[in-house]
Amino acid sequence: MNRMCRQIFKVQTCLLAGLLSIVAMTSQTSLAQTRSARISPPLAEAAPASAGVSAERLARIDTMLAKAISEGTIPGAVALVARKGKIVHHQAYGLADTQSNRAMKRDDIFRIASQSKAITATAVMILWEEGRFRLDDPVSRYIPEFRNMQVLKSYNEPDGSWTGEPAKREITIRHLLTHTSGLGYGQIDADPRFKKIYEKAGVVDLFTTEKVTIGESVKRLAKLPLHHHPGEKYTYSEGLDVLGYLIEVVAGMPFDVFLKKRLFDPLGMVDTGFYLPAEKAGRLVTVQKLDQGRWVRYPVTFYDPDYPIKGAQSFFSGGAGLCSTARDYATFLQMYLNGGELNGVRILSRTTIRTIMQPQIPKEIWSNENAQYGLAFGLVTEKGVALGGQGSVGTFDWGGYFNTQFFADPVEGTIGVLMKQTRDSSGDETGWRFRLLVGQTIDE
Repeated sequence: MNRMCRQIFKVQTCLLAGLLSIVAMTSQTSLAQTRSARISPPLAEAAPASAGVSAERLARIDTMLAKAISEGTIPGAVALVARKGKIVHHQAYGLADTQSNRAMKRDDIFRIASQSKAITATAVMILWEEGRFRLDDPVSRYIPEFRNMQVLKSYNEPDGSWTGEPAKREITIRHLLTHTSGLGYGQIDADPRFKKIYEKAGVVDLFTTEKVTIGESVKRLAKLPLHHHPGEKYTYSEGLDVLGYLIEVVAGMPFDVFLKKRLFDPLGMVDTGFYLPAEKAGRLVTVQKLDQGRWVRYPVTFYDPDYPIKGAQSFFSGGAGLCSTARDYATFLQMYLNGGELNGVRILSRTTIRTIMQPQIPKEIWSNENAQYGLAFGLVTEKGVALGGQGSVGTFDWGGYFNTQFFADPVEGTIGVLMKQTRDSSGDETGWRFRLLVGQTIDE
């Protein structure tokens, strides 16, 4: 009898081990991007003519940026142009650090600030594709602290107290993606009251060297008032930081780990992340500003410009925290132009990208007729095309706090990435000039 019990126990143990193994394999599979029947090659350099681009017209970009540097408009830049999956222009100009006279290099690393938002939105949509949530789910279902939000009614300047009224509706994931949640942006908020309210509450907006996590900051944010009732206005906000924490909750892993496993590693974005290891610190471009006609290092203000290589390195800001290179970011954009696939790896379905690229904000609360806003990017409209120099209808774009810009034209299959690192420096017109000059290079 005892022998029979032992045999039964062994069988049960084996069955349990097998079941746990299957669960583990399933879990590992769910954490990987899927292979695609389509295999688009990674971005690679090619002769401009092979992609229908004029080399002679590309040279106008060199001339424009060289002139801007010689006139002191910018200290340096990296520019990348790709078309039809081919890099036809990738050049570095000027200096990465004026004080040390370090020349800019093509693989230098830049703080991309708000260009992080599109990457965070993509991560959200990866989980959405898996059926983890609906876009119009209230975020409080996953982060309970966002229940019973208040809209600001009054603010007392002397003591920093405020009163509010109950929000008419809950903040949804879509609201957070489209900056219609009513949340603000603290230090860079257009309303000075919110700057003071956020600062008093200890909300971290961006670029910190302090030992804080997005979870801690987001939970503080949830206790504060909104600019307006969710869905009723567009207010640029920390919504993508909230979504970074949402990803941690839903995926069950730190946000930086999720991005590496599900996006950066599959796409080969080897130089993109929140913080830089010591061996890459020397490639970080210095943030600079003009001081009496000379470029100098930007000082420590409400943030330390060296946050990617200093401090606690624990705050994974989905709205503004990432660093990257021109080539890495172009790779991310090429995945979108390919309908969600690159090098045989499927990041998103083509149908999902179609949803991301639809205008998401009602016209009654969106005043810009030249552009709209989707779930991850700004979008050029027909009136934007008529304005000139913007690209085709559906061209998607954005930029960053430290003077970086990108766009991708799905009709022409064209990508433009211009990386700089400056603050408080007026007179820089390289952004719009670069975008216009990329468009005029097409020669078919």
